[in-house]
Amino acid sequence: MTANLELIHKLYQYFKEKYYESFKNICDENITWNQNPGFPKGRSYRGAEEVIENVFKSFDKTWEDWKFKINKFYDAGETIVVTGVYEGRHYKTGKTFVSEAAHIYEIKNGKVANFQQYADSKVLWDAMQ
Repeated sequence: MTANLELIHKLYQYFKEKYYESFKNICDENITWNQNPGFPKGRSYRGAEEVIENVFKSFDKTWEDWKFKINKFYDAGETIVVTGVYEGRHYKTGKTFVSEAAHIYEIKNGKVANFQQYADSKVLWDAMQ
């Protein structure tokens, strides 16, 4: 396993376990995190703290059992692509969803510098209605 692929494996572990300080340590201080337009809270975030507060913790408040099940990792050197499926249950409606997604990471100097998400957002909005 390459160092960059190992870094992304750690990122998913830190997200799952809510090890936010560890997440900050593997991110470039100016990380750009691009949530899919149309996705709940979909926009660009800058810096790990903004990602933690506005993405990770926000999902914890809105969704029960929010998870990303990984299907496959693709190692392209400084670019790592991850495909998988989001799943969760909306706290207010009780509705569940499944959304296929792809994540693209750019690694610079051994740190995660950029994230780009592509996902089916309609199923999330349907679960929120």
